[in-house]
Amino acid sequence: MGKAVGRWDFEWVYNEQPHTWRRREILAKYPEIKSLMGHDPQLKWVVSGMVLTQLLACYMVHELSWKWVLFWAYAFGGCINHSLTLAIHDISHNVAFGTKRARWNRWFAMFANLPIGLPYSASFKKYHIDHHRYLGGDGLDVDIPTDLEGWFFCTPARKVLWLFLQPLFYALRPLVVNPKPVTRLEMLNAVVQFVVDIIIYYFWGLKPIVYLIAGSILCMGLHPISGHFIAEHYMFMKGHETYSYYGPLNLITFNVGYHMEHHDFPSIPGSKLPEVKRIAAEYYDSLPQHTSWMRVLWDFVFDDTIGPYARIKRQYKLIY
Repeated sequence: MGKAVGRWDFEWVYNEQPHTWRRREILAKYPEIKSLMGHDPQLKWVVSGMVLTQLLACYMVHELSWKWVLFWAYAFGGCINHSLTLAIHDISHNVAFGTKRARWNRWFAMFANLPIGLPYSASFKKYHIDHHRYLGGDGLDVDIPTDLEGWFFCTPARKVLWLFLQPLFYALRPLVVNPKPVTRLEMLNAVVQFVVDIIIYYFWGLKPIVYLIAGSILCMGLHPISGHFIAEHYMFMKGHETYSYYGPLNLITFNVGYHMEHHDFPSIPGSKLPEVKRIAAEYYDSLPQHTSWMRVLWDFVFDDTIGPYARIKRQYKLIY
């Protein structure tokens, strides 16, 4: 468990991200894909059902013993909360109500945020735009680990710790890599979230709050669903920076596994990404893909060539 990985730097490239040219090619060949762009009318109902399920769960756990609170947080509530973070990911692309009602999407994302326990949606939106526009961008894409993470978390044991602490790194990394001013929307997100937390605490005590927040942290850390964090962009095959997964966990993660398709067409809702793959199959079938998020986590920990440094980076020249 003490052997260090073989990478000591990121994979630096000097070309544009592949999603730009592939998007142009696919749209030129299959213009009907444009009809898939727009909002998903079912998304708001699915998300609302998940939020209400978690509020019901808050009532049901408030008299349980602490061990069962933590058990259900990991086994049930955390899975829903992780799924809600991926719903927020979809909503950040304005697919809940469409681009003409962008503000409605921001408010609905705050509603989806409520069971997570901590304010998240507004900050995620702010940085996720850069992840698409500047994929792999040095100092721009905060999805990429820092040099400190790459240097220190280089053995199997340390990589397990890194996976467990992933929520912490995702929260703090933007403040180090690409700090931005706090927006009014983020302040509103925090006020709404903490008011709801206080209301839950007032009626049902501390256990529901722990159930929500612990579930979010645990299931965004060392958990099978969290395999998508690694599967999406870590370089398992040299030169390839985005990978898709077409397995059953897409059913509870808003098809986030269709990640090549998502980066090619971020304005298409997750529910319609399988249709993109069906129409333009020849563009995706031959590309490397993952078959198991559990296997991804295993390989990440025990493969000496993979670690936080296994990411493609590039420089972008920004014009202000």
